[in-house]
Amino acid sequence: MISPDKLSLDKACDLVRNNAAGAISTFEGTTRDTFDGKQVVKLEYEAYESLAKKEWLKIVQEARSKYYILETVMHHRTGEVGVGQTSVIIAVSSAHRADAINAVHFLIDSLKVRLPIWKKELLDDGTGTWKENGPIDMSIHKSH
Repeated sequence: MISPDKLSLDKACDLVRNNAAGAISTFEGTTRDTFDGKQVVKLEYEAYESLAKKEWLKIVQEARSKYYILETVMHHRTGEVGVGQTSVIIAVSSAHRADAINAVHFLIDSLKVRLPIWKKELLDDGTGTWKENGPIDMSIHKSH
């Protein structure tokens, strides 16, 4: 789900609950108040939603080939996200914790590398900068 609406970790966890699951692992990305010593006021996100959704489905299939997972969900905000607010949630359920934890790590890294979602950081001095994600070593994500 990509939406300007506020995100809920509880709702995301409810969507991945499964009676066969022994673990639910989550990632919640939030807006911090500083970056490189500068005061951040908010972030603004834009997304190419239809392409992002298609690519997310491919990423989930890759995660399923690497880890024994039951359910997954990704929620990402667009528009303005203030300091302390959540911009992205990923939740995964699996029978065992290692697969859930590793899958969440793989999913957030893949999202950062592959999804057409862009972030602008707005500072207290009135300036704003479109941010690029730093390099991510995807080779750390091993298959089972």
